[in-house]
Amino acid sequence: MAYVERALLFDENTGALVEDNLADPSAFRPGARLFLKASATADAETRDIASRAFAGPQFLDDNGQLRYDVKDLHVSHDGSRLLFAMRAPEIEDADDEDQPTWNIWEYDVSTDILRRIIDSDVTAGAGQDVAPAYLPDGRIVFSSTRQRISKAVLLDEGKPQYSGLDEEGDSPGFVLHVMDDDGQNIEQITFNQSHDLDPMVADDGTIVFSRWDNAGQTRNNGVNLYRVNPDGTGLSYLFGRHSHDSVPEANDIQYLQPRKSDSGNLLVQLRPFETDDYASVLAEVDVDQFVEANLRLDGTEGSGQRSLVPGVGLDGQLSLKGSYASVSPLLDGTNRYLVSWTPCRLRETATDRIVNCTEDRLQSEDYQPAEPVYGLWLLDINSETQRPVVPPVEGVQFDEAVLMKERPLEGFIPESQFTGDEGALGDAGYGVLHIRSVYDIDGVDTTPTGIAAMADPLQTPPEDRPARFLRLEKPVAIPDENVRDFDNSAFGRSRAQLMREILGYVPIEPDGSVKVAVPANVAFAISILDEKGQRVGGAMGNRHQNWLTVRPGETLECSGCHNPNSPTPHGRPDAGPASVWGGAATTSLPFPNTDPALFADMGETMAQVFARINEIRRPTPDVIYADEWSGDAVDPKPDSFAYAYADLQTPPPISGVCATDWAPNCRIVINYEQHIHPLWSVNREVLDPDTMAVVDDYTCTSCHTDTDAADAQQVPAGQLDLGDGPSPDEPLHFNAYRELLFPDSEQELVNGALIDVLVDSGEVLRDEEGNPILDANGDEQPILVTVPVQASMSVNGARASRFFDVFADDGSHRDFLSPAELRLIAEWLDIGGQYFNNPFDAPED
Repeated sequence: MAYVERALLFDENTGALVEDNLADPSAFRPGARLFLKASATADAETRDIASRAFAGPQFLDDNGQLRYDVKDLHVSHDGSRLLFAMRAPEIEDADDEDQPTWNIWEYDVSTDILRRIIDSDVTAGAGQDVAPAYLPDGRIVFSSTRQRISKAVLLDEGKPQYSGLDEEGDSPGFVLHVMDDDGQNIEQITFNQSHDLDPMVADDGTIVFSRWDNAGQTRNNGVNLYRVNPDGTGLSYLFGRHSHDSVPEANDIQYLQPRKSDSGNLLVQLRPFETDDYASVLAEVDVDQFVEANLRLDGTEGSGQRSLVPGVGLDGQLSLKGSYASVSPLLDGTNRYLVSWTPCRLRETATDRIVNCTEDRLQSEDYQPAEPVYGLWLLDINSETQRPVVPPVEGVQFDEAVLMKERPLEGFIPESQFTGDEGALGDAGYGVLHIRSVYDIDGVDTTPTGIAAMADPLQTPPEDRPARFLRLEKPVAIPDENVRDFDNSAFGRSRAQLMREILGYVPIEPDGSVKVAVPANVAFAISILDEKGQRVGGAMGNRHQNWLTVRPGETLECSGCHNPNSPTPHGRPDAGPASVWGGAATTSLPFPNTDPALFADMGETMAQVFARINEIRRPTPDVIYADEWSGDAVDPKPDSFAYAYADLQTPPPISGVCATDWAPNCRIVINYEQHIHPLWSVNREVLDPDTMAVVDDYTCTSCHTDTDAADAQQVPAGQLDLGDGPSPDEPLHFNAYRELLFPDSEQELVNGALIDVLVDSGEVLRDEEGNPILDANGDEQPILVTVPVQASMSVNGARASRFFDVFADDGSHRDFLSPAELRLIAEWLDIGGQYFNNPFDAPED
């Protein structure tokens, strides 16, 4: 048996136990030791097997103590080797970037050999490596900040190579990698923007792990269970997204440390990110039958999660049953577990004496919670007993016990091979996304008369179809301040979406289907757009706040869309309702009233038909519609149109190379100063064709500015100033940006100066007793307040912005801006209205 012993750390100022924060997997808790115990009995021989790695005085602190850290123990299939993560002692006075990193180590019991898996100091120090596990073929899966492929993508984008921070901006993102058992051939296999942790190889060979879903930092985000193949294909959600309140009196539990169990269910630790007592609820979850704690795969209610020890909670209150910190199953069919457990303890205020809890003492004000003493115990669920294996010691935590025993080898999943069109796309750096119909929302056909009618161009002309285009959006990896130090104002009005780029656009087929090549090895999200290129409203228009990924050549299949407020299972291939769109009703015939050249095979979507006969669509930088489906019965044919960056009079948000050859590494990057603000000063004068005299001027800043043609002060039209210059509220923003996106106060011109309009609030000044305060004339003094002017733009998207109302067909500014310009503004708002969408374009702090 192997286990970790570590000293409890206390705050030097308050004396309180130092919290651990699982949102920072690189956190260093010095003072740990790794021990091997001859058996899981209290009197068995114990020896330190890891401290030898740091022999020499250079590793000792000023007090002569060896203070390294070790965690994440994993046993090989034959029980002879132990994998773990270990970090060398801190280097005194060194900067953070010069401190040792977490590395993966292996100890061989049969040979007593301890080795670091990555032998090279340079390679080992290139990232923080934690949470290792053996794969069936002898390779190792682990979580790391190396982000090897993501760094290569950054280089292709013209950025320097760096490890992107998690979406809270606190630490570099940990994602899954695999490597050979000699540390060679390191490859990144997941691409989350926050952490992917605790990989475990399931019996079928897939990797189950804990993923921090934090896109958009919405209220439902948290750590959920996912699975993926060892080559990175087949990534899918598994369990927990709507179950973060499944432990009574706790609403922020995370699903961590998945392990096998005798029952065939997954064993997990449920706890918040941060805790000062290291306690968790030990639970089994039935991922074969359930997608949530109370929801089966078919969407019916049930109970798919149970606590190993009933009555132990996370409500912050002490329990007579004590607290559990870690768990490891024996997997011998006896339903026994090695656990780290502390009894419930109290400190008597008067004497400072530590005593065990009783009901009376818990209710008494004479006692306060005492620090835990986690020992190692053998928990027998069947008999509801536990016996000591490593007795507790004051000021010490014994943790992460694992039994060194042989176990069956998991199934082997070979690397995926892709041929045909998908294989060619994989060679070009693409995978494929196929959506059967965006009108299928949680298994419900949301079209008025059915998807078949929507797909018929004679029954439903294009202008009557709500979903016209799909936008592919990519998160921008945020560097730490050592790579690029920029002010938080660079994110603009809201930090929720961080920074985003656009990978391109593709038309949605008449039946709502999409089959499109998407850049591989990058996280992406999708948006459904209307004919104006704006994200649609309703459930279909919700922001996609879970990152998707495809590997080169891989196809990701989706039935349709999902309402994030609905508990209906979604994102897991074997869960949720079946697709409501059956596709083509027969083989060798076209869809009704469509071009006969586009003949279908039974069950195909229109996107599949188009891809088979033509080719899989690739994204384009422009929003382009061309009628490719109408048959002879459709007359007249729908008009084609495009919202093209080439039609802008201002700098386009794409490079010149990508404008002519859109490739997997091309990006649409919209910054307010470079791409949106210049629109306001574009010359929009209307000239008399004969005299060339100016008869009208629709230039935005001809009216929307605080000075007139004679440079005299004026009230900007509509209380909207789109002129140049910094904002008095945030000098790093143009004032026009703040005017568009932030609430303001109405102004008026008084004696040649602009001042805020003040109106009577209906209230008067009062003293502390509530009596009116009178002026020198004995009159009550009214409280004057400013008149609010609501922002015309919203970071929630174009449809949430009244800005576009005046450009509608019946609006006062119809045709003042071109369709291409309105599309640019709309897509910028849809992705979050950021001030910058490239951290390297933002000024350095």
